[in-house]
Order: sequence, then C-alpha cells, then structure tokens
Amino acid sequence: MTGLEPVAYSHGATALTGRLAQPAGAPRAAIVLFPTIANANAPMERRARLLAEAGYLAMIADFYGETPGDPAAVRALADALRADTAHYRARLATAVAALRAHPAAAGLPLAAIGYCMGGQAALEAARDGQDLIAAISFHGILETGQAAVPGAIRARLLVCHGDADPLVPRGQVIAFWEEMDRAGAQWHFHAYSGVKHGFTDPGSDARGIAAIAYDASADRQSWSAMLGLLDEILG
Repeated sequence: MTGLEPVAYSHGATALTGRLAQPAGAPRAAIVLFPTIANANAPMERRARLLAEAGYLAMIADFYGETPGDPAAVRALADALRADTAHYRARLATAVAALRAHPAAAGLPLAAIGYCMGGQAALEAARDGQDLIAAISFHGILETGQAAVPGAIRARLLVCHGDADPLVPRGQVIAFWEEMDRAGAQWHFHAYSGVKHGFTDPGSDARGIAAIAYDASADRQSWSAMLGLLDEILG
C-alpha cells in the first residue's frame, strides 16, 4: 500500500488505520470507503484515488486493525466483527468519526460507500442513524442483524446490485426493500441482469470462484449512478 495518508483511530482497544486520498483542489465532500471483506487492498486504494480525482476526500476504513493473510483468516475476522450488530455498527461509527475529525474534512458533508461486506457496512452505518448525506452499496450484502427503525435513516441510499449474485438472492432483495419502506428511507435500487457478485473488480474473474465475475458495463453504470446521486445532493 503506497501513496495514501495513514489516519490512526481506534475502537476500544483495537488500533485501526484509515487510508486517505485527497483531491487536488478543495473537496466537495468527504467519503468513508468501506472495503471488501479482505480489508484495504489495491482495488480499494484505486477506488479511493478515483474518488479523489472526482473531487472528493476519501478515506478507506479499517475493519480489523490487521491485514488478513488468507481466506480462512479473513472469514474468521469478518464473522467475529459481525457477530454482534451493535459492536459492528460501533466499529463503523469510529471510521465515520475519524474522517469527520480530520482537518481536511472540516465543514464537509460526509457520505459512505462500500463494496461487498463494505456495501453492507455503508448500509449498516445508515441504519445506525449516522449523519451521512448518502450511503451507497456496490454488490453489498443486504441482510442485517437489526432492521432499521422508522425515521432512523438520514442518508439517501443507493444500492447497485448484480441480479445473478448468489450471495444476495432475490428473497434478500425483497426483504431489504420492505425494511427500507418500513423505515421510511429514501432509496434507489439498481439491479443489473445476469451480473454476479464482485462486478466492480477487474480481478474477480481470475479468482476462479463461480459466485463472482467482473462486468464492465455494470461497473461503469454503478459508478456513474453514484456520481450522479452525489451531484444531485450536493448541487
């Protein structure tokens, strides 16, 4: 990992390190980027830099305080973090607070985006009532351990979902829609036919996992949808 500014923060006794990308000029807004289950890595750094190029201050959040060494370790850390919804949301809230407290973010509106587990995280931060202008999920998990209560969600929501994603079947999609309606959330849901999990990562195809595949069209359309929503909110 190179080229991004480290941002030290903590959740309880767990030391965490965000990674900050700054735009060339004055930022339009600050964005917490919740990474995939693998935590901060090269694809997530690329997204942070793309956000900076688009005029946003972007910080990759740290889920675990460490970089998992193999898939089994990744799964163990993720399962432990998400075992208790309140604990999980508190970990996410520390990332939002860390970016909000950074001098470069002074006075800026905040949004959250995320990929895969990070997409779930962005939605969990919104369910938690975080003061966000938007929460945007790219091929994120939609289920939660604690449904949003009416009036809790302040962020506008955008979910970009592959309709052929076996990790998020249609039953989970419908349950999410119904949850958001009950909560009175303002939400947009973009579904891409025939598209699997991990559709924004060009490296997905090389992993040899049937559930994931890159889709260039869905990648472009979802990124454009995010930029469009932020443009609409920020004016």
